[in-house]
Formats: sequence, C-alpha cells, structure tokens
Amino acid sequence: MIFNDSIAAIATPPGIGGIGVIRISGPDAENIARKIFSPLPLHNFLSHHLYHGEIVSPETNEILDEVLITILRGPHSFTGEDTLEISCHGGALILRTLFEAVLRAGARPAERGEFTRRAFLNNRLDLAQAEAVNDLITAQTREGLIAAFNRLQGGLSSQIDEIREEMLEMVAAIEASIDFTEEDGMAETTDDLVIIINRIIDKIETLIATYKRGKIERLGFGVVIAGAPNVGKSSLLNRLLGGKRAIVSSIPGTTRDFIEETMDMGGIPVRLTDTAGLRVPQDDIEKEGIAFLREKVDGADAVVFLLDGSREITTDDRELFKKISGKRVLLVFNKSDLPPRADEKSLAGILPAGFPPVLRISAKYGEGIDTLTTAIRKLAVNTEAGEAPAATIAHSHQKTSLEKAQACLSRAAAGLVNSMPPEIIALEIREALDFIGEIVGKTSNEDILNRIFSKFCIGK
Repeated sequence: MIFNDSIAAIATPPGIGGIGVIRISGPDAENIARKIFSPLPLHNFLSHHLYHGEIVSPETNEILDEVLITILRGPHSFTGEDTLEISCHGGALILRTLFEAVLRAGARPAERGEFTRRAFLNNRLDLAQAEAVNDLITAQTREGLIAAFNRLQGGLSSQIDEIREEMLEMVAAIEASIDFTEEDGMAETTDDLVIIINRIIDKIETLIATYKRGKIERLGFGVVIAGAPNVGKSSLLNRLLGGKRAIVSSIPGTTRDFIEETMDMGGIPVRLTDTAGLRVPQDDIEKEGIAFLREKVDGADAVVFLLDGSREITTDDRELFKKISGKRVLLVFNKSDLPPRADEKSLAGILPAGFPPVLRISAKYGEGIDTLTTAIRKLAVNTEAGEAPAATIAHSHQKTSLEKAQACLSRAAAGLVNSMPPEIIALEIREALDFIGEIVGKTSNEDILNRIFSKFCIGK
C-alpha cells in the first residue's frame, strides 16, 4: 500500500537518557533528511548506512544537535517504506526541538501504532506478528519475552497458515464435487473429509488451550493477599519481593491503601496486592479501604488467604474465608517459626472437597516461601515451569476467532455425516476460513485494526 504522507514520532520513552531516537516513515523521509541534516553526502544517501552530522533548523540553519542518522529505503525497512531514523542526545527538550523541526520539514505526528500498522498494510508483518511487536515491548518476564518473540518470528502465524491451507484444500475438494453426482465419488470421500475436519478441530483446540498461558504471560496473574489484621500480609509481600515495600507493624489497620507489585514466578508475571486486614472497620478511612478490598478480591485471579498459625482459628477467620471461597484460594498458615495452635483440623467444615493442600510458612524467616511461589505458579498455569507450548495465543479476539472457526467446522462435520448438501458444508468451511484469517489479517475490517493498533505506544 502506498501512503502519500510521512509520519514521525519520538520512538524512545519520555525522560532523560544518553540517546533519543526520532523515526520518520513515508515518501518524504529522505527529503526531510536533506532539509534538516548537514553536511549532506556528495552523492545520494546510502541505505542502511550511518551518517554523522548535525540537525539544523529548516528555516534558520541554526544547529540544534549533533546526531547520527540512517536512511532505510523501502521495502527493506520495518514499515516497508523509506524511513529516516535520527539518533540524538536523549534530553526531553532536545527531542522535542528536533521533532518540531522534522514536522516543519514535512512530516506529521504519527498516531498510536501507526508505524506497525503500515508494516502490516505493506505486508512486512501479518496481524499476529504486528500484535507480537507490542507484546514484545510490554513483556514482563523472560518467558513472556520469548513467547512474544516467537509470535513475532511467525510461530503462531505458521500454525494458522498450516490450518488455513488444509481448509482451503478441503473446501476446494468439496466445491469440485458439487458438479458431480453421488455416484461420481462424493459419498466415497465423506469419511475422509470428516477425519480431516476433526483433525483440524483438534489443532484449533490445541491453540485455544494456550490462551490461558498466553494471556497470563502478557498481562500477568493477579493475586490478592487477604486475611485478618496482623497475620503477616505485609511481611509476606516484602518476603516475596525480596525487599521492604510495605510497612510492617503490630498495630492493626496499618495497611490502609493497596500496594501492588509485579514479580517473576517461574516465568509468570504475578501481580501481588497487599491489602487492608479484613475486620470490622475502626474509622471511615479503614471502612473505605475494606470496601475497596472486596473489589480487589472480586477482580483477582486468585487469593492467598493468610492465617496466623500461632493462634487458634477464630469465627472471624471462618467468616472471612466464606467471603472469598468462590475464588481460587491458597490457604496459608503464617508464623511457622512460632508454636502452632492451628492446623488443618481447625478448618474442618469450611474447606470444600478437593481444596489444595494447606501451606505453612514463615514470612519473617522465609520458611516455605519457595513452596508457596510454586503453588501460585501452578495455580496460574496448571503446569510445571518450563513446559511451554510451541506457540501461544495471547489476545481474546484470537481466541474468539478460533472458537467461531471451530464451531463452523463442527457444523460442517455434522453436515457431512448427515448427508447435507455440499454447498452448505462448503459455506461453513469458508466461514471458518474467514474467522481463522482474522488472526493473521487475511480477513479483517477497519474497526478491528483500529482497536488493535490503538493499544500501541506512539512511535511503534
């Protein structure tokens, strides 16, 4: 696709750094370089070469900064267009000054994700790879980074393409048979087609099953640490994070606000939230905090319910557990360094069948913390560390498209078994093809693209 305008953005994050980067893409990229860069080369700029010089004001020739620039001629650039990249000093004022000079020389400010959108529209990336660019930038753990890079390199796309090819061959065979009578062979291929469809359904099901892990790798797994006051919630948060992040005090109600931090648990980004102790509030501030806590618990993926193992289980503990029992819960006895006064027998009548084993830890001394982190990770992905699928889907619209395609194929298989007209069966498979194509952008509409690329940062 040919765009008539050139876009520009500051591609490095806000703040002060040694180097800042301004990116320009479009048909005027090289002309913009000729307007603001000095000295110009004796001949044309060479593609993919660094040039050292200065950025000057296009109106006054005032020197604005000493820089390195690169011209990347399309289609051999990220966007597939002629691209200019300016590496300058990383001060916020310098970047803004140079960016304004670029705009005055003929570019316009880029919208969110517009560089990657142009890469997609120019067939440099398919849609799954384009989304992986943003996943790569926002990855929070090494495993999430590896998964995003795998999608960027085409790991997911190749599986989708393989499924699409099988479906295309199948629908071609069905449509070719429409011109023939049943005696000419359509009935003889029915069993084979059902087997092929079921095989494709199984492949789709395998991809759908990766969504839970892919979503967690991308967005993290939210865990709320809940319990009565003074059971050690803040101490546990500090122990898990390996440093003092929350105030620890023997005074009940010390934690009034939420403290949320993300940590890497065996490759899974886990968002830990330390909360106010659940009890009858003593003042309006604590009452508000406990109200917010209930919202946090409702929105959490799981709850670590902490009990003080050095004292007996109270009626309040039992009531609090009932309030969170609808969530995935790990029940943890803290203060194992003190003589125990509570155990599993103390919980008789409140633990449902099949409840995970109760854990015993000492947040103060670190006993049992490794067991707890392993339990949280297994609760998140229900798998041991290191057991990662070849490719994952990480976005809800990808999962939805796969589920819709699967439903179409199931109807097609049932139609074959029930001797429905081949035209109907072919229509179902073609609809499934459209849904599968949405994942890689073979079939997409403007609204879908707008939603996807609006999540990107400016400059990517």
